[in-house]
Amino acid sequence: MSSATLVIQTAFLGDVVLTTALLSAVAADDGPVDVVTTPIAAPLLETHPAVRNVIAYDKRGSDRGWTGLRKLAQRLKAEQYARAYLPHRSLRSAALSVLARIPTRIGFSGRWSFLYTDARPKPALGHESDRLLALANKPPGVYPPLLQPTAADAQVAAALISEPFVALAPGSIWGSKRWGYYPALAARLAEQVAVVAVGGPNDVEVGEQIVAAVRPSGRQAVNACGKLTLRQSAALIGRARVLVTNDSAPLHLATAMGTPLVALFGPTVTEFGFGPLRAGDVALGIDGLQCRPCSPHGPPQCPLGHHRCMHEITVEAVIAAVEEIGALRRRR
Repeated sequence: MSSATLVIQTAFLGDVVLTTALLSAVAADDGPVDVVTTPIAAPLLETHPAVRNVIAYDKRGSDRGWTGLRKLAQRLKAEQYARAYLPHRSLRSAALSVLARIPTRIGFSGRWSFLYTDARPKPALGHESDRLLALANKPPGVYPPLLQPTAADAQVAAALISEPFVALAPGSIWGSKRWGYYPALAARLAEQVAVVAVGGPNDVEVGEQIVAAVRPSGRQAVNACGKLTLRQSAALIGRARVLVTNDSAPLHLATAMGTPLVALFGPTVTEFGFGPLRAGDVALGIDGLQCRPCSPHGPPQCPLGHHRCMHEITVEAVIAAVEEIGALRRRR
């Protein structure tokens, strides 16, 4: 029997980034761990110092269904893992660990905890990265989320822009989380600093709108949306003076890269545990709306049609938060 440890985390990209805190905690006790994760998240974990091997599981694609689950379970069974940590409350993840015949299976108490050998309570309060540490019996804050892009990733990011800049992440897979005033914000920021738009292929159009809004100022603006790998995007965010972002994956990339944050929350709230983590970071939202929060993730559209939770966050409020962080001060 091997003494190796496996962590299974196939949730959303942001969840995977926050799970890096747990990876560090487990590796401190058991040595470098193997991780099962999604294909999109796999490259982010391949360079993490706590990780030995990354196993990509395309649960919605080539590995979908019972056949894909059983095939991966056979592969994991051959590794003879001693224990598995399961931070995601998922029947698929729990079943995978059972089918892989992993003798010690540690997960959070809940609907599927009968499949674990050790079900531990998940704290109701606190940041998600700290709540995940409870799975390894570690106190909050001991291990922060961490990403380590390579030197080559950093070189690609540095080649995009050489002067100080503010990064803007206008996208989200949840439509109601998107703030609509990024181009107007970019125009205001360009009075003092260069601007870079970051995001995926779906954000290219709004990235172009951001660049166009900056153009009259003569200040440098770059649309990096859809042009970088995730690790390269993390490296780029790591170079920013501040990231302004919706409640989406770039928020967590910035947390893991140590970049100051202004995070905009509309249909969701920071009390869910997915807001900024570090002191000095800023979360903006409209208090007093009876309809807020409206769902755990944010629906595709505002259920009431007015989208006040995002429309009423003003450009002026965001500029003030960026100034509060100190991102617009001249640096000697």
